[in-house]
Amino acid sequence: MEKVTENPLKNRESGDMLLVIVSAFFVSAYLVSNIMAVKVIGIFNLLYFDAGTITFPFAYMLGDVLTEIWGFRTAKKVILLTFMCNILMVICTQIGVWLPSPDYLDTTAHAYDTIFNYVPRIVIASLAGFLLGELSNAWLMEKIRIKLGEKRLWVRTIGSSTVAYIFDTVPFVLIAFAGTLPARDILLMIALQYFMKLGIEALFGTPMAYSMIAMIKRKMR
Repeated sequence: MEKVTENPLKNRESGDMLLVIVSAFFVSAYLVSNIMAVKVIGIFNLLYFDAGTITFPFAYMLGDVLTEIWGFRTAKKVILLTFMCNILMVICTQIGVWLPSPDYLDTTAHAYDTIFNYVPRIVIASLAGFLLGELSNAWLMEKIRIKLGEKRLWVRTIGSSTVAYIFDTVPFVLIAFAGTLPARDILLMIALQYFMKLGIEALFGTPMAYSMIAMIKRKMR
């Protein structure tokens, strides 16, 4: 009996669908992080970081998955798509700020305006760091893979992020919070955000990346 081979078109369609899913989560993670970044968290009034620091490393993890499975060129396209989605979010939320609200909803309107009037500054800061950080992360991850081969994924994910988080965190904090916090607090925020992002990615993001990459590769076979 002649052996029936698996339909390669089916594998391609499966891979395309998985790319859409990972890209959707990647875009969503950045949009959520930028809104959360409006909230500054203070620990004992000594250490400060924005709430987006908690979710941001998972966006990097998804960027690692994109680069590992589909390569730098595809990851770059998704990064640029995310850039445009962030700009669209600013435009739409600002339209919401400018539109009038009934008097009996003043409290709600004021809360909306307070948050989303600050979002453009956060997004501008994020986009500056985003392009520098994500593009350098994807580029370095690919270069490390070429140098070391397919093994030791953790070296690629953490190694690329070690450099990329510098390019991301420094411009983000300076643009987003300069003039709103003392210089000492800004320097502490840069240091804390950098090590928190790296720690969250190392402890949680990289194991998740291993699982997602293995699952996606099985689905694409």
